[in-house]
Amino acid sequence: MAIPLRPWRHAAATPDERIDWPVDFGRRFLVFVDVEEEFDWSAPLDRRHRSTKAMRAFAPAHRRFAAAGVGLTCMVDYPVAVDRTAVATLSECLEDGRSEIGAQLHAWVTPPHHEVVDAFTSHAGNLPLALEAAKLDTLTQAITTSFGKPPRSFRSGRYGLGPSSLALLAERGYRIDSSMRALHDYGDTGGMDFSAIDAQAFRRDGMIELPLTSVYTGLLREGGSSLYARAGRWPRGRGALARLGLLNRIPLTPEGVGIGDALVGIDRALADGCRLLTFSFHSPTLEPGHTPYVRTARDREMFDRWWDSVFERLARHGVTATTIGEVLATADRMTG
Repeated sequence: MAIPLRPWRHAAATPDERIDWPVDFGRRFLVFVDVEEEFDWSAPLDRRHRSTKAMRAFAPAHRRFAAAGVGLTCMVDYPVAVDRTAVATLSECLEDGRSEIGAQLHAWVTPPHHEVVDAFTSHAGNLPLALEAAKLDTLTQAITTSFGKPPRSFRSGRYGLGPSSLALLAERGYRIDSSMRALHDYGDTGGMDFSAIDAQAFRRDGMIELPLTSVYTGLLREGGSSLYARAGRWPRGRGALARLGLLNRIPLTPEGVGIGDALVGIDRALADGCRLLTFSFHSPTLEPGHTPYVRTARDREMFDRWWDSVFERLARHGVTATTIGEVLATADRMTG
């Protein structure tokens, strides 16, 4: 299937859509984990790749987060939701009282399988509406069966949130979506364009949207997405701008983002008035060799150091860990 020339572009939040968290909410952060099967990130997607062996690294990692008072919002996809060992591991993690199970839709490994797997169809929002809905129902039911209650937060794998996805989620009782990666455009690979979306939470189509936090830093940061897009047309243009301190895009993730940049990104997001920061990583990263970000034991050590530095910087700013339940309680109080 050919990749369209014009990807679906999500419109910037309007002033009426934006969520202005109350003063007593303070400044908070969430950590999302894409809990998923392992696959070769450099190869074409294949629905036969369903192994979840990397989940053996999840419990020790969770204990480090729990010791820091941080719950994990675990965005579980279908191969994980139907694997008994993985479900048992995650169920134990829920005993911390702060972690929660959400849903992540990897369209290519979630029944029903009526589509050809390619870059375009891997973004669920590109599928025919009935097929996207059917896959969402399969995933939701699997998670409900395995964990005893339906998920209330969602992420579309590969950030594949389409024009009707939020409405589908609201119809099924979901409350929070985190499929929008602020300031990113995945149109070149058949995905969606979030370049107009910033890091601030907002409401749309009956859902609360918590974009994954990304910010621009540098002397030319006011040029934002338009300048960043133009720089991408030059060989190593974006890297040159970043090295010169002119423009850099920093998502809050340990995957591909160094500690120094992450700390600058936190400072910038807070200076921009962001009251709820969202961090994210993939569960296979917890075991060396499954993702490009952690290839060796040394890389894994750096992953832990990244979080130690981030938690220290957040504490210095008075930013505290929160949970999906606390976010929803605050949002409901604002509308009640």
